[in-house]
Amino acid sequence: MAKGTGTVDLEAGRPTAEQALVRLRGALATFRRQGIRRVRIIHGYGSTGTGGAIRQAVRAALPALVREGRVRAYCAGEAFGPFDEAGRSLLALEPAFRTEPDWGRGNEGVTLVLL
Repeated sequence: MAKGTGTVDLEAGRPTAEQALVRLRGALATFRRQGIRRVRIIHGYGSTGTGGAIRQAVRAALPALVREGRVRAYCAGEAFGPFDEAGRSLLALEPAFRTEPDWGRGNEGVTLVLL
């Protein structure tokens, strides 16, 4: 039986983007060991209003994590809803994502991941 959603807050402690990516890789490995398949990454949107360094680094790193087999699929928070193909695709792979509070909210400060 699938467990709930794990959350990793990459903003906590105001790390650099590089430190946040190290934290992310560690958290994903821990969630996988614990049998948690759904992960909510909180990276924030950035104080400049154009997307922060952590957000950009996380989103740039995710395709490689998919290729490495560490992540099965992901969806940016702003696309995580019924009106975007990326949101519908993630939901098709893991229907339990529909219960997540960010579903349909357009939250640019998070990314959802399926392990």
